[in-house]
Amino acid sequence: MNARTTPLFTSVETPPRDFAAQNPKSGFCAAKTFRFGAVILAAGASTRMGTPKQLLELDGKPLVVRAVEAALASPAWPVVVVLGAYEEKIRPVLARLPVLVAENPAWAEGMAASIRTGVTTLRQFSRALDAALIALCDQPAFSTAVIAQLVAAQGTTGRSIVAAHYSGRNGAPALFMREHFPALVALTGEEGARALLNSEPGRVAAVDLPALALDLDTPE
Repeated sequence: MNARTTPLFTSVETPPRDFAAQNPKSGFCAAKTFRFGAVILAAGASTRMGTPKQLLELDGKPLVVRAVEAALASPAWPVVVVLGAYEEKIRPVLARLPVLVAENPAWAEGMAASIRTGVTTLRQFSRALDAALIALCDQPAFSTAVIAQLVAAQGTTGRSIVAAHYSGRNGAPALFMREHFPALVALTGEEGARALLNSEPGRVAAVDLPALALDLDTPE
């Protein structure tokens, strides 16, 4: 089945090319134009949590909104939110945010299906992207500063994949250069892009971000 994508805004304007210059405290370097979109994965059923974790509030905001706002505060454009199991409950909280909502009808397949949906939506929206940021909605430590660190690491190392490193391995959020888009849209299974991030360490720049090890999967 094909994903259904809905823009939750009435007009589309590309953010200014001099984002870093206009936002000197953002942590992003203005040395060169680097176009990347963001995919926020929020399609899961939260089986272990017992309630939609996407809507759990932290500091007064649902987790999915916190993740989206972190991406929107960066140069990432567009920001795609992939919904699935609780689409009808989550969509309303995104209504005032300038994002693309992509519905993943195959959400039960696992994370790979959501990555396929998100990256496909990015490619349909813009053929000029250099990279895609893949992020989860249930990591309280995910922030604009984290995105800036990943982008900076790519600029410094030139690696085609940059990933957060925690709990002894590479994981999300991760930045994939466009050469990996075909592999991302061909993923299958529950583990998402884990093999891409860990099977060939030589092509991945790992950024130590231990705080991202905390995610919200259970009520405890």
